[in-house]
Amino acid sequence: MSAAAELPSPAVSAETRRYLPWLVAVALFMENLDATIVNTAVPTMAASLGVAPLSLKAVLTSYTLSLAVFIPISGWFADRFGTKRVFRWAVTLFLAGSLFCGLAPNVPLLVGARILQGIGGAMMTPVGRLALLRAFPRSEMLRTMNYVVIPALLGPLLGPFTGGLIVHWLSWRMIFFVNIPLALVGLWMIRRYMPDFRDDEVAPLDRTGFVLFGSGIALISYVLEVFGEHTLPVQDIVIMLVVALGLMAAYGWHAQRTEAPVLDLTLFGVRTFRLSVVGGFVTRLGVGGMPFLLPLLYQIGLGYPAWQAGLLTMPQALAAMGMKLISRPLLRALGHRTVLLGNTLLLGVTMMGFSRVGPGTPVTMILALSFAQGFFASLQFTSMNSLVYADVTDRDASKAASIASTAQQLALSFGVAVGSLTAAWFLGHVDQTDPLNTIPALHKAFLALGSVTIVSSLTFWGLSHDDGLNVSQYQPRGAKPGEAPAASRA
Repeated sequence: MSAAAELPSPAVSAETRRYLPWLVAVALFMENLDATIVNTAVPTMAASLGVAPLSLKAVLTSYTLSLAVFIPISGWFADRFGTKRVFRWAVTLFLAGSLFCGLAPNVPLLVGARILQGIGGAMMTPVGRLALLRAFPRSEMLRTMNYVVIPALLGPLLGPFTGGLIVHWLSWRMIFFVNIPLALVGLWMIRRYMPDFRDDEVAPLDRTGFVLFGSGIALISYVLEVFGEHTLPVQDIVIMLVVALGLMAAYGWHAQRTEAPVLDLTLFGVRTFRLSVVGGFVTRLGVGGMPFLLPLLYQIGLGYPAWQAGLLTMPQALAAMGMKLISRPLLRALGHRTVLLGNTLLLGVTMMGFSRVGPGTPVTMILALSFAQGFFASLQFTSMNSLVYADVTDRDASKAASIASTAQQLALSFGVAVGSLTAAWFLGHVDQTDPLNTIPALHKAFLALGSVTIVSSLTFWGLSHDDGLNVSQYQPRGAKPGEAPAASRA
């Protein structure tokens, strides 16, 4: 498969290329802000709705589940109806879901509104990335993605603090209403700057595959959410897990016998795509658990109040934004293979470094570790995400975006479950609110998650030095300027 094969598309003006990354960044900012701002409001929301805080867990998980289920068909919708129309639908659904969340009088309606939000979010990110892939050459993707990601990283940076301020001074419903002006700005920008890419030869939607894959993923996600909480009998959880794995196996069988499956698994024949998606999935399993475990360490283990614990995580977002400014020079100088091999090890070691944080640890050391983790994690994600599309044709770009976005979302969601289960394993049946028990257990969990991340570096040994040249502009030793990279389908 040649990366030179392109899908015919309308011409993109210089003005559109100038503002399209910012349009996609607005969508990502809304998603990231919404994902972090809600968590801080759960106690206040529970009191207002007259329910126990734990009963609001469905408000959080329903959004994640809808993302996992609907991301796989986002690429098909974009190809069939055009990126402009689908992106407008996505932002409109997200706006409507935000409005209904803020107006919801009870938990069931709030959960339903969050599902509507999730459907919109599931379409926004993959379709936005697809538009960028079609509008820009591969050689400009690193610069373009940095423009997109830097504003989007402000969401996790501002989310916890903004949520705390809102619930302290205003109604918790304002947490959802803050998305409305952002969505309106996004709709205005879509009308002016979103190009309308589509594929007139797109195959019919694989409805059977969508049902099999969506049901299996939703069930697996649900099992991971309830596992270890003793809310369901063990035999029920085992039965659901078996059914979920059976559905996923059925999808794999179905995909091999379908001309146009909802997720085209043949793309894993592209080496750079396969290694970046698989390696990224394993890496995110370890990294995804850290945002769940670190607040436990800071609040239960070290006794910091919630707002101070939130401040201790802010250097991660600041480092991530700063890293975006030097990612292009690093990848141009070293190449994807060297960066991913070395950075994965550094990221794992940094995560394990939190096992040294305890009572009496200087705040400066905690901030330094937080900064280092944000830097290495951001470099890792930028390198993996840019390599995903390095050797994928324009006609397959929507399929690749669907698979990559689904894998990323599932890995981060599963990472929270892995972190929770790992900490619970080391805690055993002791009092989880006692710092004497919590700190040693969390230290062991950090060592375990860091080890998983380090092991994931083995995946990137399969890369060659000339993989991703059209993205990084790296020149291996002995290569002539402008020399085409070796074929990557293997």
